[in-house]
Amino acid sequence: MNISLAIIFGFLLFSLYLGIRARKGEKMDLEQWAVGGRKLGTVFVFFLLAGEAYTTFTFLGGSGFAYAAGGPSFYIFNAAYFVLSYWLLPPIWQYAKEHKLLSQSDFFAHKYKSTALGVIVAIAGVIAMIPYIVLQLKGLGIIVSEASYGAISPTAAIWIGLIAVTTFVIISGLNGSAWTAVLKDILILIVVIFIGTYLPYHYYGGFQAMFEAVHAAKPDFITLPDAGLSTSWFVSTLVLWTFGVYMWPHIFPTIFASKSKKAIKRNAIIMPLYQIVLVFVIFVGFAAVLQVPGLENTDLALFELAKKTFDPWFVGVIGAAGILAALIPSSVLLLASATIISKNIFKVVRPNTSDQALNKLTRYLVVAVALASLFFTFNGANTIVTLLLMGYSLVTQLFPALFFSLLKRNPVTKQGAIAGILTGIAAVAYITISGQTIGTIFPSLPQALKDFDVGIIALLVNLIFTFAVSAFTKDKNQNNGKVINQSAS
Repeated sequence: MNISLAIIFGFLLFSLYLGIRARKGEKMDLEQWAVGGRKLGTVFVFFLLAGEAYTTFTFLGGSGFAYAAGGPSFYIFNAAYFVLSYWLLPPIWQYAKEHKLLSQSDFFAHKYKSTALGVIVAIAGVIAMIPYIVLQLKGLGIIVSEASYGAISPTAAIWIGLIAVTTFVIISGLNGSAWTAVLKDILILIVVIFIGTYLPYHYYGGFQAMFEAVHAAKPDFITLPDAGLSTSWFVSTLVLWTFGVYMWPHIFPTIFASKSKKAIKRNAIIMPLYQIVLVFVIFVGFAAVLQVPGLENTDLALFELAKKTFDPWFVGVIGAAGILAALIPSSVLLLASATIISKNIFKVVRPNTSDQALNKLTRYLVVAVALASLFFTFNGANTIVTLLLMGYSLVTQLFPALFFSLLKRNPVTKQGAIAGILTGIAAVAYITISGQTIGTIFPSLPQALKDFDVGIIALLVNLIFTFAVSAFTKDKNQNNGKVINQSAS
């Protein structure tokens, strides 16, 4: 075993120890397992919420996109959704605490008093999360293989990593994810800031000199192009991202786990600072442009430049940061998927299931979801690419129904919410599978409008059906409510 691989496995074993150790002294009923007993403080909530934004997609994809596309890569440096979270998340937390909710689907079902809506949200959430888990596993395989200089295959790395993360999720639940998230984020902060600073100075003499060198070699590389990944694409993508970030189902258990509104608001204030780390990831991608040119797989830019620059032991440290960036988000995704399937799908079909039986079933489902993710990782590459493109736009379709449910007088009915979400999802599926863009759908539009993120169309379709169906069903719902109240009296 080379030194790089030894360091990677050392961090993996330590993270497994922390994940299991997090169970000590806790009674693991479903509430404790799924949402940490609703007692996580500011620090743990910070590492879970901020850390969920830092996955293998950012670790590999951020630097790889900067290497391949240049200026447009700065879209990942988005702090707007943290601003939104200051007002959006506290009322979600308050409502979940009052009604003892455990999942995103619980929230929708309870807010709209609709079991059907809860099931729809549950199914959509699981469909979106499976490819997200697969993304982490594929990234894990690449990271370990590259960082170990080929000493271990991607397949073996994926199996070992998933066994470790499944073990501590089953044993410790969200507490295990929270403890290991602290290790992950501290290591990533140190590694990314260091290499993002060192590489530009080592090869170019500084940040300005690096950008000047890249600009001299590729004059238009650092700017946004006039068409395609243009300014309108950049802005519309940021808007959709802002609406969609907190709609991922695995974010809700972290919100529910907070012990107070103050912890959530404090995080909204300090988390934009975390985005600074992403700038250093982008710096690595720009540094690699002239130092390791011609990469066919641009996601390897970070590791190819690291192996060229650093001793094997430090490449192992970078690899350790990378595998934690894959495993910790995967743990929360597994936990959320299992909870949603058991509580919001199985219990709807079998409502007499006891809490104890549901608790056991949820842990078994962690294994089932992990195995399903492994299957798609090894056998469903083309399908997963399509699903992954759909995933983010899909969860964004939940935003209108959630946002309006937080108003004092919700203009959206349960029928309107269902219609909006289903038509929005249908639009996402059609657009993604057919490969359409706004430009191909509306070829006569100005170029700036053609470049808008195509997810905007799905969101507009969603809103149209949401309000149209709500308008037709509002009086009916009010009359039904009067009948129920009269019967009760």
